[in-house]
Amino acid sequence: MVYSQKESPGSRRLLLSCLLLAAWGTGSGQLHYSVPEEAKHGTFVGRIAQDLGLELAELVPRLFRVASKERGDLLEVNVQNGILFVNSRIDREELCGRSAECGIHLEVIVDRPLQVFHVEVEVRDINDNLPRFSRQEQRLDILESRMPDSRFPIEGATDLDIGVNAALRYKVNPNEYFDLDVKTSEEETNILELVLKKILDREETQEHHLLLMAIDGGKPELTGTVQLLINVLDANDNAPEFVKSIYNVKLLENTPSETLVIKLNASDADEGINKEIVYFFSNLVLDDVQTKFKINSTSGEITVKGELDYEDRKLYEINIDAVDRSAFPLAGHCKVIVKLVDVNDNVPEMAITSLFLPIKEDAPLGTVIALISVSDRDSGENGQVTCSLTPHVPFRLVSTFKNYYSLVLDSALDRETTPGYEVVVTARDGGAPALWATASVSVEVADVNDNAPAFAQAEYTVFVKENNPPGAHIFTVSATDADAQENARVTYSLVERRVGARALSSYVSVHAQSGRVHALQPLDHEELELLRFQVSARDAGEPALGGQVTLQVFVLDDNDNAPALLGPEAGVQAAGVSQLLWRSVGAGHVVTKVRAVDADSGYNAWLSYELQPEAGGARSPFRVGLYTGEISTTRALDEADAPRQRLLVLVKDHGEPALTATATVLLSLVDSGQAPKAPSRSRALVDAAGREASLLDVNVYLIVAICAVSSLLVLTLLLYVALRCSAASPTEGACGPGKPVLVCSSAVGSWSYSQQRRHRVCSGEGPPKADLMAFSPSLPQGPSSTDNVKSFRLIWPGLHKETHFLFVNLVIYILYFSE
Repeated sequence: MVYSQKESPGSRRLLLSCLLLAAWGTGSGQLHYSVPEEAKHGTFVGRIAQDLGLELAELVPRLFRVASKERGDLLEVNVQNGILFVNSRIDREELCGRSAECGIHLEVIVDRPLQVFHVEVEVRDINDNLPRFSRQEQRLDILESRMPDSRFPIEGATDLDIGVNAALRYKVNPNEYFDLDVKTSEEETNILELVLKKILDREETQEHHLLLMAIDGGKPELTGTVQLLINVLDANDNAPEFVKSIYNVKLLENTPSETLVIKLNASDADEGINKEIVYFFSNLVLDDVQTKFKINSTSGEITVKGELDYEDRKLYEINIDAVDRSAFPLAGHCKVIVKLVDVNDNVPEMAITSLFLPIKEDAPLGTVIALISVSDRDSGENGQVTCSLTPHVPFRLVSTFKNYYSLVLDSALDRETTPGYEVVVTARDGGAPALWATASVSVEVADVNDNAPAFAQAEYTVFVKENNPPGAHIFTVSATDADAQENARVTYSLVERRVGARALSSYVSVHAQSGRVHALQPLDHEELELLRFQVSARDAGEPALGGQVTLQVFVLDDNDNAPALLGPEAGVQAAGVSQLLWRSVGAGHVVTKVRAVDADSGYNAWLSYELQPEAGGARSPFRVGLYTGEISTTRALDEADAPRQRLLVLVKDHGEPALTATATVLLSLVDSGQAPKAPSRSRALVDAAGREASLLDVNVYLIVAICAVSSLLVLTLLLYVALRCSAASPTEGACGPGKPVLVCSSAVGSWSYSQQRRHRVCSGEGPPKADLMAFSPSLPQGPSSTDNVKSFRLIWPGLHKETHFLFVNLVIYILYFSE
């Protein structure tokens, strides 16, 4: 609808309201305007932005644009005021021909967010075409003998306009011989005939000149004229006559050549040669009709000559003359109207006008991906097109306006599962059989950061030997991200925490890109047996996502600590303090015990004791326990033994290479009758030996009590171990990782435990050398109260070191008194 600048605001608002109501009734987002053809440049068509509910200020930022499948330069929108105006000359006849409906379909597209509106601009016809005749003059031959009321067909005019502008009326200039008769056929075409009013006289007038005028119904009226030249012929009694003046024939388009259209049959009442009839196309028949059809002059058969196409032309009018063979021939006239019937011979056509790709995998449902238009040149059901998609794709087609569709998202996308789709759109018409066409749309799915970096395991166990070089590579963490490009670029970092009084970053570091974990300083098993920390993996997406993995770094022991002597023996080693020993003691008497400890663990802390032979090679009456360090007599002492005995004890661990320490023990042998002065400690030893017999009876009762307590303790320990084993998870096999276990090595009282590998004892696979030790006795059992604390190592889960120490001492005292 075109609004005049002189219209009042009230009338314009009323018209806009009616227009919006009409648009709402036909479909959301659809407007309808109208404009006359031949409108001048700049002619106002409508306030398209206002009618669509768009703000003028957002037209440019949202990329407001108008697209048209037809001539895109006919209409234009001023993005400053949102007015749709005529941009170039609009010729309705050039745009739509003689179609009753003519419109320009516009697609209005705005982005951010994407919206698509459909606007139909109707092009109204104006009376800008004159009625036109195909020839400048028409010639008719009429015998003077023709009777009044005889009729002679003439050709009418055509008008390219439609409706009232193409409604023609005819008149002929006044004369005394001819009138004009106009009839309308079933196909609403005009049939013009000259009607003879009175008998012609060739001798009086041989030729008549008439002016035929065609006037259309437009305002103002336009006219067209043609000259009618009528030649009056002499002679004739009867002219050939057809059964009907008009013959209607329906013919399928694409009918092959030589197909019979109709067989005409005219009759003549004359005799002889005057009765013989020949058939011709009238001179009113246009050349393009004669290229499609031909007539057999003898039989009157009209057949197909050229290719017939319903989409090019739907109706043909053929004027036929039947002429006898007399010297003064007479002619009969009829018209054959051939109406073509459409067949489904045109495949649907598709055009993808806009693509909004790639589409993000988190795009909301209903997001428009492409705009598709379809068309079919056929008519009726043959031209009705429906569209469908490839099955099992997350998209659907939405009909937006007539033969326009939007390809929209119908279900959620996941680029990691399917990075793209090949969507095939099939357009199928309603013909029988149906014809179809396909178009392919490649839909690429763009990645969003919806996957966090993931490690193959939640926790890794790493074993590192102590005294490693600074910067040593100990492990490499690796995380994978299912996303792409920046969203999959992973960097690593430590999760900082305190390890004792120091920061974690002073011990280890991780390379941000490679994930290589390095020890920044030498690790000391005696200081730190287990270092547990987390490494974080983070991608480069927006927003960034991350994951963590736990590393348990067990520091393996190295034999870097020599045995250290404990107790008085340490002083003995340094100064060689002498001890007194009665010569009356028998074989197997425990003289003293060398105590030593090793700061290492496992085999590196397992100590053995050896008595070094004297330089003279004499056999010593003493021996030392291999694992206990107890020095005892091998025989009864006699007068031949030197009064001063110097014993050198070598303490050695089981590391590779082994480390040693030596202890020197000086013994002074005294007879039982002597009473030498001695240090208080030596005197205590002598007094203790003297009282040994008197305490024998007391020890019997004490041994019974301690054995009872020991038995109760052993039963309690066995019950506790049984309960812990029964409560263990079924998934923890006998050989799998488990909690620390108490192990007693032998009857000599040497106990040891290592946490380095945390493996339980299993029958099918022996533990590594540095993991677990079980010793067998090599000497008779002796007092174990002097076992060194380091060799007697008990690590019980959940107990403090102080509790360990008290418990160890309790067991030592029990074993000592039980002997």
